[in-house]
Amino acid sequence: MIPRYTRKEMGRIWSDQNKFQKWLDVEIATAEAEAEIGMIPAEAARAIREKGAFSVERILEIEAKVKHDVIAFTTNVAENVGAEARYLHYGLTSNDVVDTAQALQIRDASRILVEGLEKFGAVLKKRAHEFKHTPMMGRTHGIHAEPITFGCKIAIWYAECQRNLERMKSAAEQLRVGKISGAVGMYGHSTPQLEERICAKLGLAPAPISSQVIQRDRHAYYVCTLAVIAASLERIALEVRGLQRTEVREAEEFFSAEQKGSSAMPHKRNPVTSEQICGLARIVRANAQAALENVALWHERDISHSSAERIILPDSTILVDYLLDKTTKLVETMFVYPERMIENLNQMKGLIYSGQLLLDIVNKGAAREDAYRWVQRNAMKVWETREDFKSLVERDEDIRKFLSPEDLAAVFNVQRYLGHVEAIFTRVFGD
Repeated sequence: MIPRYTRKEMGRIWSDQNKFQKWLDVEIATAEAEAEIGMIPAEAARAIREKGAFSVERILEIEAKVKHDVIAFTTNVAENVGAEARYLHYGLTSNDVVDTAQALQIRDASRILVEGLEKFGAVLKKRAHEFKHTPMMGRTHGIHAEPITFGCKIAIWYAECQRNLERMKSAAEQLRVGKISGAVGMYGHSTPQLEERICAKLGLAPAPISSQVIQRDRHAYYVCTLAVIAASLERIALEVRGLQRTEVREAEEFFSAEQKGSSAMPHKRNPVTSEQICGLARIVRANAQAALENVALWHERDISHSSAERIILPDSTILVDYLLDKTTKLVETMFVYPERMIENLNQMKGLIYSGQLLLDIVNKGAAREDAYRWVQRNAMKVWETREDFKSLVERDEDIRKFLSPEDLAAVFNVQRYLGHVEAIFTRVFGD
């Protein structure tokens, strides 16, 4: 059952109807390729193409008796094809069909995910430029560090999105392979040349070598890539949650006029979308663990991977598609409060300029150890007394020996930290 939040197209790809259709596509391509080389009669291939049909309900009915989904499928298709069905599934083993058809599903799902990443990247680029020169407090360990711009924060998200886009394309390409190599991969009833012909008809590359299955390191790489994408989206959502905290409130999820945040507290505006993103990303990560464990199969194949893949491949692609959509809307519509960013930047009474002050004193000839001690003793006073850092520094005789009032004015200037924004944006966006 497709979860209610699934976007329609991604859900359709993993439906039973589409899965069996992809199986039929493989059977038709096989029959036509076999007819082309004289392996089966041309009229048999034509009958399989023209009469080949199935019913999900009938397949499930047969499977309940025979306990084998591919046999149930071929039995149902044969019921529709008639006498020529003796050439259906000719020379194939079940996983020739299942793995090759699954590659078609993953190819289609990947196209949607690539489009989602491209759309997300466009939104990130737009908002990064919108806040390109908006100063805010940079934080390390959750503590105020030095000034950044909100646009640069979003530009980091954009750069990560572009890496995820390349990872997604790479993982999808590694799984754009089929196999028609038989029960143990030795082409006992086929040939490598026939496999190439069938895969070409389906728009796939043949796996250079396979056992009864396409090796599952490909699938593990794919699901792990989805997990990395989900982790990136979680990181963005977690940042929005942090910035939305009442004592920070520099950015906030969109909150509609009729929206309600709490059944008990009417004032609440909770980051529910961000929290959903963080929660669902955990599921994709958990699925990656199962994909990694699917790599090790007994000898030429067992079916321990099969049951897991029926869950982790649909669920992971569906979830990442959903998470991309939700995170795109989150960033596109989030409220941003530049005035609050300035308030928080000034909250530390000038302590955020301690690093520049240290460097300027050293640059004027003081020993670094001495300069560090002078700056730190004034900084500690700010923590204790909440006095203004600049005022304390201006009264410090040791520092005054090295820095003039004009020098100190240059220290306590936020723009000094933001002078390379244009260069950063050129690196990231190329414009």
